[in-house]
Order: sequence, then C-alpha cells, then structure tokens
Amino acid sequence: MPSLRSPQWSRREILKQSGILSALGAASAASPLTATAAALADKSAEKSSTGNHTLTHEHNLQDNLFTRIGVRPMVNGRGTFTIISGSCSLPEVKQAMYDASFYFVHLDEMMNGIGAQLGELTGAEWGITTTGCAAAICLATIACIAGTDVEKCQVLPYKKQKDQVIIPKHSRNPYDIGVRMSGVEIVEVATPEEFRAKLSDRTAMVYILSGPQSVTGPMSIKILCDMAREKNVPVFVDAAAEEPVKPNIHLAAGASLVGYSGGKCMRGPQSSGMMIGDKNLCKAAYYQAAPHHCYGRALKCSKEEAMGLLAAVRQWYARDHDAEQKQWMGWMQHIADRVKTVPGVTAEVVPAQEDLSNRCATVRIKWDAAKVGITGTEVSARLDAGTPRIVLAGALGRRPEMMQSGIGVTSYMMAPGEEKIIADALYEILTKPGTHSNPEAPSGAPASVQGSWAVSIHYLRGTGEQKFVLEQKGSDLTGEQHGEFYQTTFQGVVHGDQIELHSTMPVDGNPFRCTFKGTVAGNQINGTVNMGEYGDAAWSALRA
Repeated sequence: MPSLRSPQWSRREILKQSGILSALGAASAASPLTATAAALADKSAEKSSTGNHTLTHEHNLQDNLFTRIGVRPMVNGRGTFTIISGSCSLPEVKQAMYDASFYFVHLDEMMNGIGAQLGELTGAEWGITTTGCAAAICLATIACIAGTDVEKCQVLPYKKQKDQVIIPKHSRNPYDIGVRMSGVEIVEVATPEEFRAKLSDRTAMVYILSGPQSVTGPMSIKILCDMAREKNVPVFVDAAAEEPVKPNIHLAAGASLVGYSGGKCMRGPQSSGMMIGDKNLCKAAYYQAAPHHCYGRALKCSKEEAMGLLAAVRQWYARDHDAEQKQWMGWMQHIADRVKTVPGVTAEVVPAQEDLSNRCATVRIKWDAAKVGITGTEVSARLDAGTPRIVLAGALGRRPEMMQSGIGVTSYMMAPGEEKIIADALYEILTKPGTHSNPEAPSGAPASVQGSWAVSIHYLRGTGEQKFVLEQKGSDLTGEQHGEFYQTTFQGVVHGDQIELHSTMPVDGNPFRCTFKGTVAGNQINGTVNMGEYGDAAWSALRA
C-alpha cells in the first residue's frame, strides 16, 4: 500500500481502500493498536485540558476579520436575508461546532444519532440535517424519485420512472429550483380538481410552499395531502422561514416531509437546514447526499454544521420565546419613541403576527420628504454608508415623483444595544437631512426610438442577444422584449437622448426585473441594465 505522502496516492485509491476502515473497526477490540490509540487519546485529552481552546470574541465593527479583507459588517435591522448572511448563530451552536471540529466520526453513524434526536425533539418520526432548506428540497425530490435503489440513483438525472413533481401555482417561487435541478417536469395546478387529475404514476412528489394560501381554502396543505395519499404520493412542505412548532402542524396535516432553514429563527449555522418527517424518506434523502456518491453528493453537510444544527434545535425548544418577543417589542418601541420626536415623522410599532414565518415585532416609520428634506431611499443610502453601517427594511420614496417616504426596522436579528444605535442614527439623519436635489431631466425633444432593435447584453462572462420592438408616443414607450429564451413587454420613457425601459422576465418561479438605461445616438443606444440580485451589465443596441 503506498504511503499517504506518496504523490501516487490519489482520491480514487483512497476510495478503493475505504472498505479497510470497516475491517479495522471490527478488529479493533483484538488489535495490538488499540492500547496505543487509547494512550494517544489520553495525551490528546491532556493537551486539550491544559491548552487554551476557549472561544473568544471582541465585538468591533471597525476592526475585525472582515474589515481586514475590505468588507464592512453591518447592524442588521432588516431580517434573515441570505444576502446579508442570515442570522448570527447562538453561543451553544458555536460551541457545538467548535467541539465537533476536534473529532473524527463516521458520518452515517452520526446522522443516525442525529436523526433519532431530531425526531424526539420535533415530535417527528425522524430527521436529517442538510445544507440549507434548498438542499432539503433537492434531496427530498430525488429520494421520492429513486428511493435507495442504487441503479436509479446512478442514472439520475437522465433516466427516471417518476419524472413529474406537482406544484400549486401559488407555491411557485425561486427556491423550487431545488425541485427543478433534478430534471423533473414541473406540473402546475390551480384547483383541487386539476390537482387530482394530474396525480399519476409519473408523479414523484408534491411540493408546497407554506404560507397563507396553503393553510386554508380549497388548496390547503391538508386537502392536497389527503388527495396525494390516495395515490401514495409523498408531499414535501417548504417551511424554510417558519418556527418548527411542536406538534408540527404540517406533519399533522398529512405532509410526508417538512424542510426548515437552520440559519433563520433557529439561529443555527447559516448553511444548515433540517428535514423531518417519514423515517424511510428521511433516510433515503440522506442516502442521496454526501458522503454517498449519488446525485446529491455536492450537498455535503459537515460534522460541524450537523452538530451545530442539532444544538440549535435543542435550544429552540428550550428558549423563552415569550421573553424574546417582549424584548424585541421593547427595542422597537425605543426606536419609535426616538424618531417620533422629529417633526413630521410618525412611527408605528407592529407586534409579531400570527404567521410562523419571521415572527417578530417591527417598526414602520413614515414622513413627507418634501417637509423633512430626505427620502426613504436617501436615508437608506446614508445608513449604509455610515459608521457603523446599518441596513433596514423597505425604504420608500424617490425624487421628485414619490416624496411620501418611509423605512422599516425588523427586530429579528438585532442584538441588545443595537436598538439605541439604530434610533440615534435615524434621529441624526432625519434632523440633519442635508441638501438633496431632484435629478435633472434631459432637455430637448425626445429622441426617436420607434422600431426594432438588435440588442447585445454584455454580461460579466458571455453575451446575450435580444430583440427589442418599441412603440413610441411622445416620451412614453411600450414594446416587446424578445430574450434568448423568454419574452415579455416593456414600459418606459425617453427624455431627450436618455432612455429608460422596465420589464419583468417571466421565469417560472423566479420572475426578475430589468431596468435598462441608456443614451440614444441616432440608430445606436448604449447603456447599463440593472437585473436586481444578478447585478449590472452593459448593453448596446442597433436599429434593425
């Protein structure tokens, strides 16, 4: 056998030798290596007990590991959005992840232990940890397609006997990519009659996004689960942002599996998730994921993430949620009381709603920018650029057409003392708004842009070729956007030589907005398109 240091010792050879681990484990009781291993463990324990392995942290927004790589951390008054890194994990979670990092364990054995614990904690039959709720959606889908049939697993995504997943129209969303990535056909339904008619031998699973439309009414989770059970079709409920109440309302309604984010209200590792429900399906979903070489191999959940998530779930059922809600209400009231002292500013504290998603107190702050001197979007920009950097929710108001302004504060991910930071910063900006001018409108007659245009969008990597067909009435524009794969319509304006077009690309489950701005020069246009979370790109057009 080659040395581990040998350059010939490849990943493939390690896989070939993996069976040796089981043999060593079975023989360990009689092996002369056992005593040596025990002695080494004792020495390791000695070092651990005498060394300094205590987690320490000095909170400094101005000088920290992020600022040293050019990143500015923020005070989060917006909520558990992944783009701003979700939530901050609990101390118990950090400790569990830290402790887990010192050990080697067999991951199958670990997940069996975790599965039993999650079942006991949540009241479900079983559970597994995943790398986020989106990973749970994917693993649930392929578990329902292939189970643990190794041949069916290995031919994915090219061949599958069950190749359809039914999704109610109200449940389409960007996260159902977890279903789509397996290559199944998405079958949308809008009525119970349509749902029943579409259930067939090809149906692998039903995916439902939990929310107001799925709780009551003719397309409720319970009604759909009852019909799916008649055909023995599993139902997955996406409850990513919800609180995992016990007894679980979705399992009680008949769901087979329920997925949660670990990095939102539970405050586990940000890249973790939890799937609970039918033991057989949970185990099949784990079978599809790392460390096994199946379709979900990329969805690796480390021992640190897995044990951190388990710690978060334990803490969820131990936390005093009423006390948390009371504390959050106090924070929001402090902010409201502070900003209401500014003439012309109103603030309403909104208690936590009954919805299980993102359940926390918020503040809605409103004012007339014509009187106060600054719009909500300008306030948001000042807060983002300030020290400390602060992000809040739902900024409204722009010059000159929308001077009624507002901004919101979400308590969910705030830390003690940050209510004072946010309140003081808002008060400072609203009482000292500075000078803001309306944007200058281009002068001159509107350029003529009527007709067809051959458009190139220059992405960071790659160029997309599209066709615009524009209709013009004075400064007002309408028209059609023919993309590479999607078609939609335009609304826009042209002032002088400046053009602005707005569209929404009708991507199933994930429609996204585009704002094209550019300068017209005869039969050419050059400018920039903003695509929201997908960033900006340059675009150019030639009249056809």
